[in-house]
Amino acid sequence: MDQSFVTEAAKAFQEKFGSLEGAYAYFAPGRVNLIGEHTDYNGGHVFPCALTIGTYAVAKKRKDRKLRFYSTNLSRIGVVETSLDDLKPLHDDSWTAYPKGVIWAFEGRGMKLDSGLDMVVCGNIPNGSGLSSSASLEVLTGFILRDLFGFTVTNQDLALIGQYSENNYNGMNCGIMDQFASAMGKKDHAIFLDCATLNYQYAPVVLNGMKLVVTNTNKKHKLVGSAYNDRRRECETATKLLHDACGINTLGDLSNEEFEKNKSVLTDPVIRKRARHAVYENNRTLEAVEALKKGDLETFGKLMNESHVSLRDDFEVSCPELDVLAEEAWKVPGVLGSRMTGAGFGGCTVSIVKDEAIEDFKATVGDAYRRTVGYDCTFYIVSIGDGPEKLTISEEEEKS
Repeated sequence: MDQSFVTEAAKAFQEKFGSLEGAYAYFAPGRVNLIGEHTDYNGGHVFPCALTIGTYAVAKKRKDRKLRFYSTNLSRIGVVETSLDDLKPLHDDSWTAYPKGVIWAFEGRGMKLDSGLDMVVCGNIPNGSGLSSSASLEVLTGFILRDLFGFTVTNQDLALIGQYSENNYNGMNCGIMDQFASAMGKKDHAIFLDCATLNYQYAPVVLNGMKLVVTNTNKKHKLVGSAYNDRRRECETATKLLHDACGINTLGDLSNEEFEKNKSVLTDPVIRKRARHAVYENNRTLEAVEALKKGDLETFGKLMNESHVSLRDDFEVSCPELDVLAEEAWKVPGVLGSRMTGAGFGGCTVSIVKDEAIEDFKATVGDAYRRTVGYDCTFYIVSIGDGPEKLTISEEEEKS
């Protein structure tokens, strides 16, 4: 964890809300998905990991029903004040809709808050990067509510509540992966998650002599207003047609061979492409996890590359900026694999790069991106971290 963000949040809390007495500090991570994109809502498998970058907060219970929020990352917005009595689904497009949605979802499950709270957040997940700043904030809020108000919920519950709130309060029809990765993260492990059953296992990620490099296009995406929900509807159409043809309940139920045998029922070529991605991507993920278990990172990297091509051509959620990053990365010796990560339409790629190739990777990809796109991308050498935790506010911070 980066204590400087706790210091930043504590200082802002004192400036905006007063004394830190009774306040506590918290953290929840962002995530990167190594492979398995747009499979989570199709009953398939994903393979994300939590990162050591994420969202920090300092929070404190109030004695009335007010809710007050402040983000140091969005300081121009100032303090946003509302009430426990004024939580309205689908009526708020500010950043505070994420914590308010989680509070609303908690109360909908009978976990009523006996008072409001003050909350300052800050963090080092670039907004709009596709590294799940929203899921991180949702899991963080749930973790805070559990701690401050004594609710009995598991970390897996926090993931489900975060997903429910984003679906129903924010209007973003996301799957479970982002919240699950943030809530259930484990240092140096990725999570092999069956999204149909929520069965999961931790898989060690051993990158001897290599690093995970996340490259940010610096093109922000806004998913609620994007084609994301369209893709879900297209997959639902495909699932219904294939269910009638061969009895499956999700696209994740199909092998590649079964899909090819039954794809003729998908007469719309767009619907067929969307389904083909979901089926093949799920099976790529199964193959990739087996390769990782055997220490075969070369195969894992090739499957990452295939994943990007499928997301670009069949699912059509990439964009020119992401394509430049991935396609230039493939040309660099020492890059095992590179693909877009997250929902798409902007955001980041994730690459596995040999240590000795990292500087060449950054120079080659960075130069090509600047020439093609006209502005810079940003590189992050990332580490795999744990899930949410409660942190310490130091005496110096309390006295400052």
